[in-house]
Amino acid sequence: MEIIATITQSMGNIMKQRHITWLNIKDKIKSLNLDSKLKYYGVPRGGQAIASYLNPVDSPEEADIIIDDLIDSGATKDAYTGKYNIPFIGLYDKQKEGITEWLKFPWEEDGDRDIEEHMARVIQYFDNGNREGLQDTPKRYIKFLTQFLTPDEFNFTTFDGEGTDEMIVQTNIPFYSLCEHHLAPFFGVAHIAYIPNGRIVGLSKLARTVELYTRRFQNQERITTQIAERLNEELNPLGVGVILKAQHLCMAMRGVKKHDVHTTTSKMIGAFKEDMNTRHEFLNLIKT
Repeated sequence: MEIIATITQSMGNIMKQRHITWLNIKDKIKSLNLDSKLKYYGVPRGGQAIASYLNPVDSPEEADIIIDDLIDSGATKDAYTGKYNIPFIGLYDKQKEGITEWLKFPWEEDGDRDIEEHMARVIQYFDNGNREGLQDTPKRYIKFLTQFLTPDEFNFTTFDGEGTDEMIVQTNIPFYSLCEHHLAPFFGVAHIAYIPNGRIVGLSKLARTVELYTRRFQNQERITTQIAERLNEELNPLGVGVILKAQHLCMAMRGVKKHDVHTTTSKMIGAFKEDMNTRHEFLNLIKT
């Protein structure tokens, strides 16, 4: 029986969601050739359901093998193997199998609800999650992430340049992003320039391209490169220049705790990289 796959909004990004059925689980257990004579400890809660098909025990100390429903980042596996020195397996191993979908198991009623519960636990670790101002915060926070991490879809519309061969520059495009290391915001402006090679792009699409790559868990260097490479791919221009200037709250609120510090990153392609006059013209236009 084939696994049912649907398209869903997961944490703001379009992600393929694979629904795992009980029959899928039985077939997967058979495909792994697991020895039912061995003793299995199931990691709560998904691993417990898997172990129940085999030979379950109540504690890791009794087990020959520790089993979980999923190996994702590997953090759970590392924690158990480090503590008990017992072989650890996952029914589905994203790292080995190259799985990119969000796997939804039969015991998971609602992905958003599960994430809200995890967020509630984080809040309770640092504060009283039952007080009025925090009671609905997990739901609000997940809603915020879903909205922010889902930039609007758009078509990269291009037009005949009608002989335009001079630099087109768009400056001070505001953006917000979330630092992938600390999930703290960073924000600033983007400056974009390109020299047409027969085709030009609708002006709003430059700002939309910035939105597409900033509204993610990101770092500034990657954003800069992604914007430039996307424009270069879509337009095949004579050159592309992208500069981002931003403030990072992960630097202002924690760590070194220095505010009003700006980080500037750039990516130059084609004429902007090879011709210093072109590069200087771009930089001068930004200053003015």
